[in-house]
Amino acid sequence: MKISNQVFIVEDIPKPIPKNPTRLMDQLRAFIRAKRLSYKTEKTYCFWILRFIRFHKRNHPKTLTVIHVNEFLSDLVLHENVSVNTQKTALNALAFLYNQFLLMPLEGVEFKPSSRERRIPTVFSHQEAISVISQLSGQFRLITSLMYGSGLRVMESVRLRVQDVDFNNGCLIVREAKGNYWRRTLLPSSLVDDLQKQVSFVLAQHQKDLTDGFGSVYLPFALERKYPNASTSPGWQYLFPATHLSVDPRSKIKRRHHIGEQSVQRKVKAAVKTVGIHKKSGCHTFRHSFATNLLRNGTDIRAIQEMLGHRDISTTQIYTHVVGMHERGVTSPLDFSN
Repeated sequence: MKISNQVFIVEDIPKPIPKNPTRLMDQLRAFIRAKRLSYKTEKTYCFWILRFIRFHKRNHPKTLTVIHVNEFLSDLVLHENVSVNTQKTALNALAFLYNQFLLMPLEGVEFKPSSRERRIPTVFSHQEAISVISQLSGQFRLITSLMYGSGLRVMESVRLRVQDVDFNNGCLIVREAKGNYWRRTLLPSSLVDDLQKQVSFVLAQHQKDLTDGFGSVYLPFALERKYPNASTSPGWQYLFPATHLSVDPRSKIKRRHHIGEQSVQRKVKAAVKTVGIHKKSGCHTFRHSFATNLLRNGTDIRAIQEMLGHRDISTTQIYTHVVGMHERGVTSPLDFSN
């Protein structure tokens, strides 16, 4: 068995912090984890808060006021030319810092809003999506098929556990989603056989890992302490495991993590190039295409919202702008018959 002594290079395992943190950012990370926010949210908030502190010459946030917040947010537009969403993300991070962590409520926030409009997402036609998927094989083909067939984000796909595939009810349970909101989505019937084979492979590999003295898997939050045997149970094993064992940077335990998001992204990028699709696209394009093609086929937009896990229907409604005008019965005057 090939065992790596390298530490995980993954996006979803929180970095260790001191037991009794004294530095501001360590205290902030501990506070965020106590709130049970996702690790991606933690990284985003810390990124923008650090930028804010550095922008103001490393002064402690307690010494800064709403005026300093306004200056920072306006500067993002005037000199960085950020999008509306990026500016909102920075504001959310600073609002969390002051309103919840420092208990210094922000009042009178006034800044120059970004004038960059939100872009309509790029989508694949069904034929384009299938042509890209056909260029892939093994786990990568199955992961990409789930992104298109179930509307999963790439990080949701690679984090799937064996227990998340509900064959009896014909659905997928997405537990480690953005914002830690669980949801159900479609389980494509055309993938059932391949998924059953994948589960059989994972369970056989897991049994071999156990025999070799390993077989535990990373569990989020405090589940490993609450359920001591869960990390070695079959249901908690990753559906798409890495090819080798690595060292968990927090527990220092050698264990098998999931396949990396970047590995999937590189494979998809190469496949898109091979089939000659020149529009800007990648893994997330499959999720956009899932929603758009369901909308084209008459699926209710609230059902799509639920499957995508959007909390606000306005987020899902962006796809109504993607569906072509000709699909709404509109014909160009140049195509009018004489």
